[in-house]
Amino acid sequence: MGEGGVSLLTHWESFYVITGSAAAALTGLQFVVIVLGAEMNRGNAETNRAFGTPTIVHFSTVLLIAAFLSAPWPSLLGVAFVLGLCGVAGLVYAAVIIRTVRRQTLYRPVLEDWVWHFTLPPLAYATLLGAALMVQSTPTVSLFVAGGTVLLLLFVGIHNAWDSVTFIALHQRQQQEQREDGTRSVSISAAAAGETTPLSEVDQE
Repeated sequence: MGEGGVSLLTHWESFYVITGSAAAALTGLQFVVIVLGAEMNRGNAETNRAFGTPTIVHFSTVLLIAAFLSAPWPSLLGVAFVLGLCGVAGLVYAAVIIRTVRRQTLYRPVLEDWVWHFTLPPLAYATLLGAALMVQSTPTVSLFVAGGTVLLLLFVGIHNAWDSVTFIALHQRQQQEQREDGTRSVSISAAAAGETTPLSEVDQE
């Protein structure tokens, strides 16, 4: 099964080139999102750790799997090890992130956040671990499961990055509107209090 199983990886080469390239490009864009979020949150590290950093981790996992599964492995044992390591590390990291999001107070997650940020990623990493355990016995099925998991992590990252961008944009717009309303209220209050330039002074000018 050694040579036959390894030969299956050659059929996935284009798939992992596409997903790996997409993950690498999206990781760079997520850096911009984190910078904007840090400026908006005035450096709230826990919120960025809970909602920004995991997206980079998901993209990096996709890139790592794409790189390793494109390598010329002599047997599928190495593939099983890499997938299993990514699955276990992802589950541990997901548990840490859930603890972090419960500790931060700047933003309270809604149902959509719990599904996309804190349910689908652990499910994906658990599936990845299951694929690693099946590599030796059913390589074809396990590689399809691993490929589906890579796509799931990629789309979860895309959704979460877009969610962060829209939240930042809407929050900044609300802050700007509040500042404009505050300035307008101060002007109206000043006018009502009679803090205007007398007509005599205007005539003298």
